[in-house]
Amino acid sequence: METPKIFESEYRFCLILWEHEPVRSSELVRLCKEQLGWKPTTTYTVIKRLSERGVLKNQESMVTALVTKDQVQAAEIDELVEKKFGGSLPAFVAAFTRHGRMTKKEIDEVQRMIDRFREGDGQ
Repeated sequence: METPKIFESEYRFCLILWEHEPVRSSELVRLCKEQLGWKPTTTYTVIKRLSERGVLKNQESMVTALVTKDQVQAAEIDELVEKKFGGSLPAFVAAFTRHGRMTKKEIDEVQRMIDRFREGDGQ
């Protein structure tokens, strides 16, 4: 199953959902008002829209996610690499590292991930 597209404001909503799920829709309304400044109608509209797209389930006013944060982030990265770098992961990594934003600790961590992947454990 392909991960549904989640737009920026929906992603901020999902961050709240993932942190609190399962959660009553009324509690989500309260949390979204506190954290996002949303009106109740906005929250209920987002719940309905994401439910229709298969991102979440709203059953008897209890809301749970049907996709994980990791799935959404992976889909976003895949889309970015495809659109901006012609599907080339090396081109993406080259662009990312070109500006020297990685610390030695981050470089070591990425190298460990690559090593685990190469050994067959990174999937």
